[in-house]
Amino acid sequence: MESADLQGIVAFVQAVEAGSFTGAGERLHVTKSAIGKSVAQLEQRLGVRLLNRTTRSLSPTSEGVSYYEACVRALTEIEAAQSLLASRRQIPSGRLRIDVPLAFGRRCVAPVLFEISKKFPDLTMEISFNDRRVDLIEEGIDLAIRMGELDESLSLAARRIYAQRSAICAAPAYLEAHGRPQSVEDLARHSVIGYGRDGIVRPWTIRHADGHVGSFIPRARLVLGHGEPLLDAALAGCGIAFLPTWLAADSLRRGDLEMVLSDCPVENTVAHAVWPVTRALTPKVRVVVDALVEHFSAPAWNRA
Repeated sequence: MESADLQGIVAFVQAVEAGSFTGAGERLHVTKSAIGKSVAQLEQRLGVRLLNRTTRSLSPTSEGVSYYEACVRALTEIEAAQSLLASRRQIPSGRLRIDVPLAFGRRCVAPVLFEISKKFPDLTMEISFNDRRVDLIEEGIDLAIRMGELDESLSLAARRIYAQRSAICAAPAYLEAHGRPQSVEDLARHSVIGYGRDGIVRPWTIRHADGHVGSFIPRARLVLGHGEPLLDAALAGCGIAFLPTWLAADSLRRGDLEMVLSDCPVENTVAHAVWPVTRALTPKVRVVVDALVEHFSAPAWNRA
């Protein structure tokens, strides 16, 4: 394959992802016309139309979708090979933009990033904290930590870093005043603190008396959209909450909270590190991902 062929493929992939020749040109630091010419020459060589063009946008044809998917896989393999060679000789450096969830990011991910920052003085980190699922490619994010199910996307690669475990908890004062629930059905008689947003309360993962694990949607009297106030409300005796061990472990150890219904936390979601597959896994990204995997392999709070 000649270099011009590869350039045409890269221009085509970027045009599909950007939705325009202008956007692709900005990403590759070339003109809009250069992108259009590269894609046209690629179509001519292949003898097939890859993109539908209008005055406002472009979209891949059915053949273009299949070719795009194959090109992304091929480019990913090339970038992986280049990254493997680079990681053996390069020290992490440059700017690294990372997006992490609010509470989990601050409490559990940030300390790892701080240690990496101290170890590699040539590495500049920009860390954003929010629970909104950012578009990594559109917003120029190099690496993100995501909780829960991943979106199906050919443009993102992922590595599992942590399986979150959670437990149903309440303050001793609340249990003394209102009694201890003996079954899931008993929760209907209690004040429940839920995690949710936009009118949707997130389900709890419950281990029933017979051992099977199921989903339970609580009728929450107090709904909060942030993990740390959820803990604060439980500690204040406002009711019963479903809390991850990374958030509740210290309070459980001190006796400020007690587990109810079960004394064994249940796995309820998974955290992944995700990054754009169209970018090489550079040393600066690799060192963070590897450090997170190692850190979360046996976190102390999972023993709660």
